[in-house]
Amino acid sequence: MAPLSGESILQDKVQGEVRVAAEQLDDFILLRSDGTPTYMLAVVVDDHDAGVTHIIRGDDHLNNAFRQKIIYEGMGWAFPEHAHIPLIHGPDGAKLSKRHGAQGVHEYEDMGYLPEAMRNYLLRLGWGHGDEEIIPTEKAVEWFNLENIGRAPARLDFAKLDNLNAHYIQNADNARLVELVTPFLHKRHDLMIENDDTAQKRLMAGMDELKKRAKTLLQLTDEGAFYARKVPYKFDEKAQQTLKEAGDILKTLRSRLAALDSFTAADIETACKVIADELAGGKLGKVAMPLRAALTGTTVSPSIFHAAEILGRDETLGRINCVLG
Repeated sequence: MAPLSGESILQDKVQGEVRVAAEQLDDFILLRSDGTPTYMLAVVVDDHDAGVTHIIRGDDHLNNAFRQKIIYEGMGWAFPEHAHIPLIHGPDGAKLSKRHGAQGVHEYEDMGYLPEAMRNYLLRLGWGHGDEEIIPTEKAVEWFNLENIGRAPARLDFAKLDNLNAHYIQNADNARLVELVTPFLHKRHDLMIENDDTAQKRLMAGMDELKKRAKTLLQLTDEGAFYARKVPYKFDEKAQQTLKEAGDILKTLRSRLAALDSFTAADIETACKVIADELAGGKLGKVAMPLRAALTGTTVSPSIFHAAEILGRDETLGRINCVLG
C-alpha cells in the first residue's frame, strides 16, 4: 500500500531534490485480473534482476519514479540512481511530434545526416562543456556527466543540425562518403554505381569540392550525381532553359575544347574566357552556365571547369554532342 502521510523524496541527478506529498501517490495496480504483472511492477523486477544501477529517461516518467520507489522499498531492494532528462520540443516549442519532421533515428539517416553529427547535436541539445560546440564521440565519452544536463526542454533546430552535419561531412573520408552516397544515388537518381569503377573514381576525384558545399548527404548526392550519369540523360527545367539559346556557344566550346593541348581546369577556364570575350561581351557566366547545364543536366554544381577535367575530354565532348544532336 502506498504511504498515506508524509512525503517521498527523490534525489535526481538532473532535477535535483524532488518531493511529492504522500497523498498524491494513490494505490496502483500491480497485477491484472489474469495474474500478469502491470508495467509498473514488471519494469522494477526486470531492472532489479538485470542489476540496473542508473535509470536515465525522460522527465515525463518522473511521477513513475515515486511509484516504483514504493515497490523497491517494499521489496527491500536498493533504489537505483535516477536522472530524468527534459524532452526535446519542436522549433515552435511544442512537444516533438510527427508534424515537426523525423523522429526515429533511421529517419535522420534517410535525411542524409551522419551518425557522428547526430551524436554531437543531440549531446549539445541538452548538455554543455564550456563553449565547445564540436564534440567528437571520443571527447563526449570522456567529458559527459549527468550533472551538466539542463533542466529545461530543448528545441530542435534543423539549421544548427545542418551546419554541424556540414562540418562532419567536410572532415569525412572521401571513400566513406562515396560509399554513403551510393544508395542515395540509386534511390534518388536511379543510378547504380556499385560495380561502376568509372563513376566511383569520378566521385572520388570531385569529392573534395563537393563536400565543401554540402550540408547533408542528400545535397552531396544531388550535386554529385552528374559524375555517375551516362548519356543521354534528362535535363531539369532550368538547364533546358539555359540550353535553348546556347547552340552557338556550345558549338564553339566543342571545337575549342577538342583542340586543347591539355585538358586541365585552368586550360578549360581560359578557353571559356576567350569564348566569352568573343561571343558574350566578356561575361564568363554566359559560357560557363551552358557548359554546366550540358555536362550536369542542372544549373547547380561545383566548379564546372574542374568537373570537366574530372569527366575528361571524351566524356565532356560526348555530353556536349548529346545536347547539340
